[in-house]
Amino acid sequence: MNIHEITSAAGKHEQRDRVGRGPGSGNGKTSGRGHGGAHSRSGWKRRYYFEGGQMPLVRRIGKRGFTNAPFRKQYDIVNLATLERIFAEGDSVDLAGLVARGVLKSRHDRLKVLGEGDLTKKLDLRVAKISVSARAKVEAAGGTVTVIESASSESASSELAATESPASE
Repeated sequence: MNIHEITSAAGKHEQRDRVGRGPGSGNGKTSGRGHGGAHSRSGWKRRYYFEGGQMPLVRRIGKRGFTNAPFRKQYDIVNLATLERIFAEGDSVDLAGLVARGVLKSRHDRLKVLGEGDLTKKLDLRVAKISVSARAKVEAAGGTVTVIESASSESASSELAATESPASE
C-alpha cells in the first residue's frame, strides 16, 4: 500500500478501546483505572472544584464584604422616545399602561423614565423615578410628572407600620 492509495474513508472511524479483556491488551484486569480509590469505581466524576484533597481555593479565601442584592430596588426602564411613539397627546403614562400596550413586561414593579429622545406631546407621567433630563423635557412639552411608590413597596411599608403600631401603645 502506498500513500496515494489511501482513500479519505480510511482511518475515519477509530475502534473503541475494549478494556478488561486480558493482560495482553495493556488494559486488562483493572481496565486502566488503577488499584482502588474513588476513580476506579463506576459513577466517579471529578468535580471541577476538587483539588485532590487539598483545601479548595474557595475555602482558603475568607468571606469578605456584603451584597445588597436581595434588597436592591430594580426598575423597568423606558425612554421618552418610546413614550413619544406609543402614547397620544394628553394620555396618562404609568407602568400598567405600558404593560397593556406590550411595551414592557413588568419585571420589577417600578417604572423609571430616562431622557433619551425628544417629547413633543403633553403627557401625564406616574412613575417611581425619572431622570432630570426627562423631567425637564416632559415639563417643557407641557406635561406633568408624579413620582409614586411602587405597589410592592407600599404594601411592605403598610405591613411594617401595622407591626410597629401595637408596640407603641
